[in-house]
Amino acid sequence: MSTPRPEFLKFTGHKSFTQRLVLATLTGRPVYISKIRSNSPTNPGLAPHEISFLRLLEAVTNGSSMQISYTGTTITYQPGLITGAAPGFGATDGDILEHHLPATCTRGVTYFLLPLCLLAPFSKSHMNVRFSGPGVITSATETGDLSVDSFRTAILPLYNLFGIPAARIELRVLQRSCVGPHGSGGAGVVELRFASQVRLPKTLHLNRSPGRIKRIRGVAYATGVSASNNARMIHSAREVLNPLVSDIHIAAQYDQAPLVPDEKSGGKKRMGIGFGLSLVAESSAVGVLYSADVVVPPKGGVIPEDIGKRCAYQLLETVSQGGCVSAAATPTVLTLMAMGSEDVGRLRLGRDVMGTEQIIGLARDLRKFGASSWGLRDVEDDDTGDIIVSVKGTGVGNVGRKIA
Repeated sequence: MSTPRPEFLKFTGHKSFTQRLVLATLTGRPVYISKIRSNSPTNPGLAPHEISFLRLLEAVTNGSSMQISYTGTTITYQPGLITGAAPGFGATDGDILEHHLPATCTRGVTYFLLPLCLLAPFSKSHMNVRFSGPGVITSATETGDLSVDSFRTAILPLYNLFGIPAARIELRVLQRSCVGPHGSGGAGVVELRFASQVRLPKTLHLNRSPGRIKRIRGVAYATGVSASNNARMIHSAREVLNPLVSDIHIAAQYDQAPLVPDEKSGGKKRMGIGFGLSLVAESSAVGVLYSADVVVPPKGGVIPEDIGKRCAYQLLETVSQGGCVSAAATPTVLTLMAMGSEDVGRLRLGRDVMGTEQIIGLARDLRKFGASSWGLRDVEDDDTGDIIVSVKGTGVGNVGRKIA
């Protein structure tokens, strides 16, 4: 007797697209997403970065099937086993998967890295992926994506809290790039090597006081413009932060802009020109990090001093929101808590972070995928107004590493 086909979970809209596909892959539940930009008169259906993410998902899994409608406004996805860069399952250059991003991609490379790192601990083998092509943007973007520097220094260390050694996670930036003209394309090269596969993430208890900021680290990057822009950004950021914290170190990174073929002239042109600043504040409490990212807009017209000051103030605003996890890292932490061992973990979040549309949407999606509801209560030790979120793990674990 054949097993009954699992019922499709139904969603609408393009918001939280990667989040829903990641949850479907982790839990093994098929999804049906409809009305994807169906009201858009010019660009209905899936965007180029979403199609590229589907190709990436197909490359790192075995047995996944997806069907997209003719207009691109509906998609059915049946997840397979997360294999990573296993030989014979798409790994081309030795043990690494090559993923090409088209020039029409308007999202930063962290749009792909964040969901990929959520899948990687549950992979059968190491998750080694190299992102290349004219659409790789390593800087922050105006659509809200992090830069690779903030991702490496503020997101990846949090995996240590779940018993996933961050020392075995490597992110190499082989070619930097900012957002190209018209907000798309950058032509960078980024390589992720994720060798920390676990059976089950540990239960997290991060409900203590977030402590005080003890040091600030950062990276000022300039691509294809004068290297003096870095010094100007660092100087203006320090003007704001020096009276508050004594231990500040901001590295300066200068790269030449990448060359890409020019279809009009037949020669080559420089792409991904720009500059930006990434700052990360470390607290005296273990595992508490806050990040900020500002980049010059593609059309230009902003001086480096403004970028430096804006990034410093953004960092202060992130710290003032409170909690033990910043808004950028909260979805990653809460998803790993929900997929962990069947025990109740606790996380302290700022009220402004907890009330965002993204976090409320994540709670609803997790509930739909079979996870438990969250328990919320106010922090009683102080008057910060923070919230303790209690999350019970589903014990999904890594099916590729089952214990007999």
